[in-house]
Amino acid sequence: MMKLHRPRWSALPFRAVLLCAVLVLNCSTVYGDDEGSADVENALSEDAELYVTPKVDASRVYFAEHFDDLFDDVEKRWTKSKAIKDDAAEEVAKYDGEWSVEQPQRPILSNDFGLVLKSKAKHAAISSRLNRPFVFNEKPLVVQYEVNLQEGQECGGSYIKLLSAGDETKDLKNFHDKTPYTIMFGPDKCGNDVKLHFIFRHVNPVNGTITEKHCNKQKDRLDDPFKDKRPHLYQLIVRPDNTYTINVDHKPINEGSLLTSFTPAVNPPAEIDDPEDRKPQNWDDREKIPDPDATKPDDWNEDEPAQIADPKASKPAGWLDDVEEMVPDSNAVKPDDWDNDMDGEWEPPLIPNPLCEKAVGCGLWKPPMIANPSYKGKWRPPLIANVNYQGKWAPRKIPNPDFFEDLTPFRMISIAAVGIEIWSMSNDILFDNILISDDVAVADEWAAQTFDLKVRTLDRQAQTLWDRTMKYINYKPAYWTAYFVYCSIPLIAYVWFLWSRRDKEADAKAEVGRRKKMEDSPIPSGEHEDEELKQDTDMPPLLRSTSSADGSSNAEVDDDQDDEDDEAEEEDDDEEVELAPEVTAREEEASSSDAPVDSKYVEGGEGVKKRKARKD
Repeated sequence: MMKLHRPRWSALPFRAVLLCAVLVLNCSTVYGDDEGSADVENALSEDAELYVTPKVDASRVYFAEHFDDLFDDVEKRWTKSKAIKDDAAEEVAKYDGEWSVEQPQRPILSNDFGLVLKSKAKHAAISSRLNRPFVFNEKPLVVQYEVNLQEGQECGGSYIKLLSAGDETKDLKNFHDKTPYTIMFGPDKCGNDVKLHFIFRHVNPVNGTITEKHCNKQKDRLDDPFKDKRPHLYQLIVRPDNTYTINVDHKPINEGSLLTSFTPAVNPPAEIDDPEDRKPQNWDDREKIPDPDATKPDDWNEDEPAQIADPKASKPAGWLDDVEEMVPDSNAVKPDDWDNDMDGEWEPPLIPNPLCEKAVGCGLWKPPMIANPSYKGKWRPPLIANVNYQGKWAPRKIPNPDFFEDLTPFRMISIAAVGIEIWSMSNDILFDNILISDDVAVADEWAAQTFDLKVRTLDRQAQTLWDRTMKYINYKPAYWTAYFVYCSIPLIAYVWFLWSRRDKEADAKAEVGRRKKMEDSPIPSGEHEDEELKQDTDMPPLLRSTSSADGSSNAEVDDDQDDEDDEAEEEDDDEEVELAPEVTAREEEASSSDAPVDSKYVEGGEGVKKRKARKD
């Protein structure tokens, strides 16, 4: 009996399906949705349970704010601005941004609160006075705070300002964009422009004018804090030796000197260009000039066009010269509101001629244009060195009347308060754990009690494969999805090839089995006789005579076989079982002899055996 060949799965697609199933099962999130749920609260780790409001010796800091005790009233220690901007429209000039002290959208540490800007597209300002003014003398300035852009950031800032001591900062309700500050520090972004501000206001020791000095940009672009929706720690250290260091999440991002790493420079140049100096009229600053002795060659033709008609081109057969390419649209109708006096004579719009769609071309035929081999263009003499060259002219230098040299720009204006004055297109910007000190060790201890606990908690919560993958692909799933699809094209083509080859092999095996089954099945006697008659008709005369000579022996065998078949039908089941070995013996005897054997006789024996198998 024919063996059934069932299609088998190829190993490669099976593994691909298995891998997809594993990815789906392992991509379950731990912390739930953005709004925070009961599952998130239950997922808080041991660090969250161990969190307590950070404490620090007040004598070692100038300002330390954790916001944990201000959830009921932020104005206990902070003052909301009531000022109005001078250079803005009335509807947006007010500082009416909404501030609130609350927990993050995604809770990290239990009972941990922060200052949140709830509104967007509004000016917002809030400030708080230092415990005591910070005076720049022999100790460094250490500024540190956390920012969590809970909704990401597309355009806006999240920096802080260290307000200068003076009369203009006595009433913090009037805090606005023009309020004097000593240092502005923190991240800012608008579109593709990403910055980490460090600006200090320098006082000219000669005339007392104040100029903003902007720190040079860091080498590495800072993108993650604006899109990963995690808290980030920003730290600025300014030392008495005029050096500075900017750290983000305990990693140095930018460092340099107040004297050399800012624009404009702290100290102006000792000499400047003389504004009264003018370039002489006979000053020759041409390094090369046209060769005066050069002449145009006689065979140089400037009138030759750059392109000419191809002389070898010929008009294609079937080109319709007398048919226009565009014809008026016969289905167009003049609009009802068309005024001939105002709009002119109405004409139907032109459409492509339908006759040209099946033709090679229509209209006036023109040969294609090719490059002109004789074209040389306008002739110009070659350039040679100018013997009268005097060099590039520059005005002479004179002493800078505004020159000064400040070797201690670290000694800035004293700091009296810290303020946040921003405008952002994103809401829910969370500020937390603001610290101002003169000791880096104090700042590190403060971070260990706050930011470091948050990082460890988030790392434990983000143990799913999906979070690790998102972090690895820099939070750009769309780009990496397209890249994955592009890289999967060869794999898909290979799987398709294996699959199609498997189908072809299955079809081939099915065809072989069908033929074998036909060969094993008995052919009815009537069909067998018709087939023999057809073979005799197609046989040549010589072979037909030979075949007829042997017909008598075949006829005798057929008569014997018919008698045996009749007897087999009358005998019981035991005699049918005994008949099968007899037929098998006759087949072996016929195969060993040279006498022709009737295929019907052999197939009839096989048919008897098959009938017996069906009865059993």
